[in-house]
Amino acid sequence: MSLKSQPASKVTSPVREIYGHQMEMIRQVFEKLPDGSRMVAARSIAVDEVVHALWQSTGLGDAAALIAIGGYGRQELYPCSDVDLLVLLNDARPTKALTDGVRTLSQQMWDCGIRLAPVTRSLLECERFDPNNVEFAISMLDHRFLAGSQELYAALSERLLPRLLAKESGVLLAQLQHMTAERHTRYGNTLFHLEPNIKECPGGLRDAHVCGWLPQILKLAADGKGKPVPEFPIADDAEFSEAVDFLKTVRAFLHYRHDRDDNVLDWQAQDGAASARIGLSGRGKADAAYWMRNYFRHARSIERRTLQLLDEIPQKKSLAALALGLKPGGRQTPNGFRVERGIVLIEKAEKGMDPAHEMETVLAIFEAIAAQGLRLSRNAEMRLADALPMLSASLEDGPALWRHLSAILTGPFAGQALRTMHALGILELMLPEFHGIDALVIRDAYHRYTVDEHTFLLIDTLHGLPRVVEGPLADWAKKFGIIRDEIEHTALLYLAALLHDTGKGRSGDDHAVESARMAQSVCSRLEFDLHETGLVLSLIQNHLEMSNALRRDIFDQETVRIFASKVQTHEQLRMLMVFTYADINAVHPDALTPWKAENLWRLYMATSNYLDRSVDEDRVDTKMERELVRRVTALQPAKAESIREFLDGFPQRYLHTRTPDEIRVHFQMAERAQDGSIQLSLQQSSADWEITLIAKDRPMLFAAMTGALTGWGMNIVTADAFSDASGIVVDSFHFTDSFRTLELNPSEREPFLESVRKVAGGEIPLAKFLAGRRRTRRRAPLVTVETAISFDDIASTHCTLLQVVAQDVPGLLHALSEALATFGCSIEVALIDTEGDTAIDVFYLTHEGSKLSQTDQGRLKETLLKAVRDNAS
Repeated sequence: MSLKSQPASKVTSPVREIYGHQMEMIRQVFEKLPDGSRMVAARSIAVDEVVHALWQSTGLGDAAALIAIGGYGRQELYPCSDVDLLVLLNDARPTKALTDGVRTLSQQMWDCGIRLAPVTRSLLECERFDPNNVEFAISMLDHRFLAGSQELYAALSERLLPRLLAKESGVLLAQLQHMTAERHTRYGNTLFHLEPNIKECPGGLRDAHVCGWLPQILKLAADGKGKPVPEFPIADDAEFSEAVDFLKTVRAFLHYRHDRDDNVLDWQAQDGAASARIGLSGRGKADAAYWMRNYFRHARSIERRTLQLLDEIPQKKSLAALALGLKPGGRQTPNGFRVERGIVLIEKAEKGMDPAHEMETVLAIFEAIAAQGLRLSRNAEMRLADALPMLSASLEDGPALWRHLSAILTGPFAGQALRTMHALGILELMLPEFHGIDALVIRDAYHRYTVDEHTFLLIDTLHGLPRVVEGPLADWAKKFGIIRDEIEHTALLYLAALLHDTGKGRSGDDHAVESARMAQSVCSRLEFDLHETGLVLSLIQNHLEMSNALRRDIFDQETVRIFASKVQTHEQLRMLMVFTYADINAVHPDALTPWKAENLWRLYMATSNYLDRSVDEDRVDTKMERELVRRVTALQPAKAESIREFLDGFPQRYLHTRTPDEIRVHFQMAERAQDGSIQLSLQQSSADWEITLIAKDRPMLFAAMTGALTGWGMNIVTADAFSDASGIVVDSFHFTDSFRTLELNPSEREPFLESVRKVAGGEIPLAKFLAGRRRTRRRAPLVTVETAISFDDIASTHCTLLQVVAQDVPGLLHALSEALATFGCSIEVALIDTEGDTAIDVFYLTHEGSKLSQTDQGRLKETLLKAVRDNAS
């Protein structure tokens, strides 16, 4: 039944019913044969019929023109997309009848279940360009007549709009370029996210739209100046078209799956898409890893086309130049290629010699890209891709290859060069070992990127260390940059970084061992000597050791001794330290915190001192301790003796992890705590909060503090606990405030401290306090973490080390600390860390002043397992 055949007086209900029936039919067709392009066109046609029928029912006729713009104008309406509609008026002051009619139309469309995004403009208003609303001008590029006055539409589409867009083409191009760069930056300038937003991420549908808009604007600009119209075959490219069709199908699938305009391809959606073979030909189920590699291949194709097209914009500087500060202009090189506006163009073949087929030329091109941040032209990419068989035949191993590879790896834009080589298959030609991690997804909630992109980001971070950065890590980046510059074998550091995760592409429990085995083959082909090979293999084999050591007490000499035995030399230590810094930073944007950077530095310094120390280490440590004590007493000379008594019995790590001024404040708080009171201080840092408790030790004190913070909905990031010889306890907790209660409501800070004080002091029973607090809603975890509990009697000279790996859920630390207190354990140090959905909590314990016996360890393990289960239920 056609909507147009419905009587105007009885249109709304039949329209709604028929539209709903059409939507269900479109969905059924998509579920049987997923085709995004056909689906979005079908819904656009169905909405067209609704608009025509409802416009007729308003009786407005030619009083205005109804125009589809944006995605609706392109006839790309996904299942839950908004419908962009322009009501074009002839007069800036519409009549009441016209206003009422437009309002009725909007209400009726909403009644039909169509999310409308209407905008009303007069012809006069459309003649004025608003630089603050460039998005509207861009949306007008995709316009279609729907109903009403064809004369008004013709005035807009044939006269006014072309003239306006041609006049403002420079602003539109600059803004489109800026918007694209800004959007890419929001996603870390990479498409290789484990859970990408297929609309907004680099290589997403928004990039595909940019590839459609730019030629239109450039054509209008050329027409307006009487210049030849540039040719842009990109939109007709078969590979590009296939990629766009794939993403359209995936977006339609996501809308149906979530019943809303949700474009995030989460892990569950990936499983569903792979199972249904969304966007794939053939039959049978595909696994998610294979399906995601297809997604990344298509996204990479769209991203490359977008960047290439942006570089075709006539301007003083290219996009690469704008981003990297290169000077405009071209220059000839003696290697068979030239550079124009930051773009590499390969010279034409002459006399049977094609520069694209010469490995020396190709490697020289990528050396230039790594050195200057250049980008290949589209033609150069196509020629290099076609030349792979020729290049394979002429590739030689040994020192000659290493000379080129090392130059690429040490270039400041090595990551950019390696990504391009990887996309074209040239990197795998040189290093076949890298192929196994191409777009490889390793599912855990800690990593955000594919394995290959994580590798490139690690190399980016290493190169970026000496440069000044903003934010809380600025000072640390400078410090680690100084150490990086002291490394003698920098190229070997970058090679190890490139190969460190290649083992993840093979089966096996220990990817570091497998990666080292594969790197051994690379070192052999490059003809490294034993020393060079040893540096590369040692770094790869031990690349997780420093991160693991941070989960121990890094101020315990036994921890330092064990770690030092892994690195053995200062060169290996320097390489591993900067590598670990970059490796953590490349996991996801928030993985590297100032606290982790500081602990990395402290472990580095402690290990460096250990490697250089004299035999008489006790006297050296005692001298260092005396110097630190002197610095504290110098701040309050009149109470020097009392301060020494306060510090007596504290572990040396307390002095190393607190500034003299912080210790002075703690001493003053300890004086006030002599009467048995609970002393608290609260401070806010850039990323979290710190609450410090000082009081006379008592049972359940640490558990009460974790319980109080849990009750307030705080997420404890790390914690430590110290006590002196007189029984004064200094407990510090770093926590994040998920609801920003303390930040947005300063008046809540004192009630917060008072309630924590009363819970810690026993005035408010902990069980009663927790029962009265609203339990934080738990989100479904991305991955399931099996609880693992282990003990270590070697890592510390006087404590038993307990490590608990478990699902990170609210209240976990409190459940663990309460179980430890109930068992009668004293917590000397607590090191709390979280990696995605995984909580890694390390405790240094004593029981009645000694290490735990094997029997106690077995009983405690069962107690802790029960506590974890009960807290999770």
